[in-house]
Amino acid sequence: MTSTGFQRIGLTGGIGSGKSTLGRMLMTRGFALIDADAVSKTLTGKGGAAINAIRDAFGDSFIASDGSMDRNLMRQRVFSQPQAKAQLESILHPLIRSTIEGQESAFKAKGKPLVILDIPLLTESAQWQQALDGIIVVDCSPARQMTRVIARNGWTPQEVQAVMNAQASREQRLACATWVIDNDSDDLQYLQQQADAWQPY
Repeated sequence: MTSTGFQRIGLTGGIGSGKSTLGRMLMTRGFALIDADAVSKTLTGKGGAAINAIRDAFGDSFIASDGSMDRNLMRQRVFSQPQAKAQLESILHPLIRSTIEGQESAFKAKGKPLVILDIPLLTESAQWQQALDGIIVVDCSPARQMTRVIARNGWTPQEVQAVMNAQASREQRLACATWVIDNDSDDLQYLQQQADAWQPY
């Protein structure tokens, strides 16, 4: 636990792992949850704080007709060009961190002793890992990830594999885990049982 007595617990997992589903289950138990991906979508949505910087860095073609970032076009660019990925991260990450800090302060003011941070690329970020008091990893097989994302997003297997290749491996995620939640089935009741049983330190 941090010296202030306020705990920050990370929640992560590969694409299609069920991480967000577990996060919602933990919220129903009363835990405070901050979703970094939802923060990112707000920043890159219509009127979002990152839009002008994205337009300046990548051009008008990366801004959709509704004024939001064209996520499909940007995904293609960052997965094919590492420099573009780094450039986008340099825009988004400081804004995401600032927004998360503001949300944490709001939870502290409400007397919440702990916040769960749902961070998709937590394993890839040493900075995030060092700032946390523990990490929940939602684990499933790569084959399960593939079938879930194809069914959910309608992507091709090649598109899903490209995302998986850009993320940390299953072994890397498990290596940083404080708690492992097994979600290698489609039985939501089994996942709910684990959510109900999870306890922080």
